[in-house]
Amino acid sequence: MKTVSLILTTYNSGKNLASTLESIEKQDYPDIEVNIKDGGSTDDTIKMIKEYKERSRYPVNWVSRSDEGIYDAMNQGYALSGGDIIVFFNDFFYVMMLYPKWWL
Repeated sequence: MKTVSLILTTYNSGKNLASTLESIEKQDYPDIEVNIKDGGSTDDTIKMIKEYKERSRYPVNWVSRSDEGIYDAMNQGYALSGGDIIVFFNDFFYVMMLYPKWWL
């Protein structure tokens, strides 16, 4: 089974992050890793990430540090990942099936 690396870029996203992380947990694909690149948030984003890491059914890798924009953040998130399939998204992610099972 192929591992899907979700790469989430975020910055001061406390108001959207909870629903995003809940959506990840609702995925039905079993082999997911969650990689979060935070840009050095000053709101409750870091607290939410730490709490999510403790309760997630998926492995969670994360880092919080400044970056030089969204593409730098995406590259830093990519550096955290080790999956076969890479999915980039921002801090507002809806429940969906990642991809049809016949892609595997």
